[in-house]
Amino acid sequence: MKAVVISDFGGPEVLKLIEMEQPSIGSKQVLIKVVSTSVNFADIKARFGQYHGTGQPPFIPGLDAAGIVEAVGSEVQKVKVGDRVIAFPKNGSYAEYVVAEEELTFVLPDQLDFDIAAACPTVAFTSYKLLADVARVQEGETVLIHAAAGGIGTTAIQLAKILGAGQVIGTVGNKSKISAAVDAGADHVICYETEDFAEKVNELTDGNGADVILDSISGWVTEKSLDCLAYYGRLVNFGIANGDVPGIVKSTDLHSSCRSILGFSLGTTRNRRPHLLQDTADKVLPYLADGRLQMKIGARYSLEEAAKAHELIESRQSTGKVLLNVNP
Repeated sequence: MKAVVISDFGGPEVLKLIEMEQPSIGSKQVLIKVVSTSVNFADIKARFGQYHGTGQPPFIPGLDAAGIVEAVGSEVQKVKVGDRVIAFPKNGSYAEYVVAEEELTFVLPDQLDFDIAAACPTVAFTSYKLLADVARVQEGETVLIHAAAGGIGTTAIQLAKILGAGQVIGTVGNKSKISAAVDAGADHVICYETEDFAEKVNELTDGNGADVILDSISGWVTEKSLDCLAYYGRLVNFGIANGDVPGIVKSTDLHSSCRSILGFSLGTTRNRRPHLLQDTADKVLPYLADGRLQMKIGARYSLEEAAKAHELIESRQSTGKVLLNVNP
């Protein structure tokens, strides 16, 4: 089969298309013929050796895939050959065939096409867990979403509204991305290159601040977010996109205001508590099937063009999800 491997840590040029043996499955695993896979920022970090759990090259990058079940292990019960599924594969997804554990494989509703399905696993599952299970967003609350024009950003905006948020505010790094966040349903979008986002959030909330803040950037953005986090507010960090480590948070910023700083990693959840994701799938997939949640697809490439897909994401010019069509 064809697969893209990271031959060494480095730039997009280390992504190599090779021929390799089709993987075999264990008794609780599923073999999937990949139709499409998404490109995530975590793939970029893995290429540089900066993503937690990254092995040594060569390895296949990619977190999720959509495709058709080709074979199942002897103990597999909930999926069968021929099922259309999404999955979090065991050893990367930039390949024509992948292997996934049964509990990390989810059967698709008939209404979902493979493009939408491939765009959803990492961003939709992460967004739902952040909002519903970690931040526990409540009806009418104000939600602030950093990096609002990206895959998780545009998905989280919609899910916040679905889950009852009263106001959703997004931030973006440059003005060209404002329209993507607005199109996803954000009530207000702030460009933090030209505005003080904390000051603007406080203005939009009559001085109360945001009840929930989703932060994948870290560094100064995390620190500044505390200037607009409401009493009883929850700031959830789930990435360090700018590479910075935030300064020490003073306990006085938290206990007297009843505020919380929380962390979440979908990768850790897949590895340590995969059983938690079935409930997430049961919630998210119906939202996609009935159209309440729309996946924003910004670009499509072939498997052979994986380096171009990485270049686009690294340019910070991409909006929505970037896909690799493997067996279209």
